[in-house]
Amino acid sequence: MVNNLGENNSLLNQYISEIRDQVIQQDRMRFRKNLERVGEIFAYEISKNLSYKKTEVQTPLGIAEVPILEEQPVIASILRAGLPLHQGFLNYFDKAENAFISAYRKYEKDGTFQIKFEHISGPALAGKDVILVDTMLATGSSMVMAYKALLQKGKPRHTHIVAIISSKEGIEYTQKHLGEKNISIWTGAIDDELTVKSYIVPGLGDAGDLAYGDKE
Repeated sequence: MVNNLGENNSLLNQYISEIRDQVIQQDRMRFRKNLERVGEIFAYEISKNLSYKKTEVQTPLGIAEVPILEEQPVIASILRAGLPLHQGFLNYFDKAENAFISAYRKYEKDGTFQIKFEHISGPALAGKDVILVDTMLATGSSMVMAYKALLQKGKPRHTHIVAIISSKEGIEYTQKHLGEKNISIWTGAIDDELTVKSYIVPGLGDAGDLAYGDKE
């Protein structure tokens, strides 16, 4: 299942337009804040698909019956570009457990690269709802690797994969390798192209560098 929230008119597209804008994105604080805002919107939409239970709340004038989350999801992100997006989810799921995955592209001299996995930190995941976030879904290989790394902590009940901007190729690769009924993909835009270095076109550039500065 692919949920493209950008297909519908909403404030989400305003934030995505600013994230893409090469002038606006030079303000790193605003860039990070927009990623965080987008995370909040995704959190709200995904919350509609979680399980709820009714509880009674004592007000000053009586008792109100209110549906609340049965269980908080686990929010997992791929370092480092996923951190502002992760914070947006935490703003809404403020009691959630968290997981972090360290992965990076190791480029060769010919321009090709391999995805290198270094470390995962997080709680047990068996039987839980997991929200796995990263800013971009380019080739899809990082996301697939991250999901498989999470399985070291147990198999989730359902995994919501979130990327603000995705490529068609990345969506197809993820569906092919994670084509399970208990996985949903959420995105804000689907772009057509990838460059030879696997950057999404038009995309937005390197989200990690824009958020936190250049890396060697």
